[in-house]
Amino acid sequence: MPLTHGEGRTTDREILRLAVPAFAALVAEPLFLLTDYAIVGRLGTSALGALSVAGTILATIVNLCVFLAYGTTAAVARQVGAGNHRQAVQRGMDGVWLAAAIGVGVVVVCWPLAPGLVGLIDAPPEVTADAITYLRISLVGTPAMLIVLAGTGVLRGLQDTVTPLTVSVGGFALNAALNAWFVLGLGWGLAGSAWGTVAAQSLAAGAYLIVVVRGARRVRASLRPDLAGIKTSGTAGIALLIRTVCLRIVLVTATVIAARLGVAEVAAHGITTQLWTLLAFALDAIAIAGQALTGKLLGAGDVLGARRVTGRMVMWGVVSGVVLGLAVIGCRPFIPGIFAAEPAVAAQIDAVLWTVALFQPIAGVVFVLDGVLIGAGDQRYLAWAAAVTTLTYLPFALLAGSLVGLWLAIGVWMLARLATLGLRARGDAWLVSGA
Repeated sequence: MPLTHGEGRTTDREILRLAVPAFAALVAEPLFLLTDYAIVGRLGTSALGALSVAGTILATIVNLCVFLAYGTTAAVARQVGAGNHRQAVQRGMDGVWLAAAIGVGVVVVCWPLAPGLVGLIDAPPEVTADAITYLRISLVGTPAMLIVLAGTGVLRGLQDTVTPLTVSVGGFALNAALNAWFVLGLGWGLAGSAWGTVAAQSLAAGAYLIVVVRGARRVRASLRPDLAGIKTSGTAGIALLIRTVCLRIVLVTATVIAARLGVAEVAAHGITTQLWTLLAFALDAIAIAGQALTGKLLGAGDVLGARRVTGRMVMWGVVSGVVLGLAVIGCRPFIPGIFAAEPAVAAQIDAVLWTVALFQPIAGVVFVLDGVLIGAGDQRYLAWAAAVTTLTYLPFALLAGSLVGLWLAIGVWMLARLATLGLRARGDAWLVSGA
């Protein structure tokens, strides 16, 4: 049964209440990362290539732990929908403790492996040393990055996307300022960019800890680590981890292939990937609303409401994708100049942006459905679907002989995701209600 006009407007307001602050918070990260690329671009193409390689590895490590945000959002939102506010915050504290433990483990394991990790990208020799330096410095901030993920998930589950917006904008603005000072003012080079990011992420993590701890004290939730709760949070995240591994295989494979195509190609690919991430985060704002609303509605037993809200968010995803695609086409002539790209790099960027624009409406639907199913706790299906779509993508990527061909392969991957997620959303198996 479709929504009436009044119900539709009410649903739109609820979606926008969550999505607009989430949008601003999400786009803050890639905007300031693009600022990093613009600053590092003044150091030359080799520095850009090193940032692209090390950034891909670091993003892979952090994004493998994105279940700390997504899983926590879904778990907390279900408890909120069921009226269990103390249990909701307790689940959030479990996620924060898990994030801290994983972060420390990542530093211990990955620091000595940094040269080998960079070697896996098969980057040109002139970027390898700088990539290792950037990666090792950035690893110091990994525990803070993961605490930020978990803290964001707690607040989203509590239907609060305004506080994450405040912390994100403040943190990334500080990151941009520190990077400009360290890289250009003090002349620290690429290492300065890494240290600026570590400092900003650490302060952001501290802000989240203050907010979450205060919330826990208000409802008298325990601040001590609960091993059973931490284990539950980790177990629930396994399927989301598999999903994320598959997504990162796609993106890392693309970087490896771009690196083999040449220095100009990998530099252009790094910039284009950051632009794609900016657009993805913009579209993901609706998916964040989907996670929070779907979890809350199903926790309250409102299955029909969850399906109706999903249909409304899909509409928003399509419209947003069309708008962003047109924006890419309009901005295409100016983008290479923002990064002071050399002519060879600029030509590659200019050619690839047409493909990026073409797939934005499809991406809008994919991200919305992905968020809805995460909010519903349908992680097992998401893991299976991610494996299928990754296997669909790989042959097209490996056969790509140019950067444009590589991005067309990414487009094939998005179409495969649309098919698998759309099929699931049309059925009823994901509509499981209760806390």
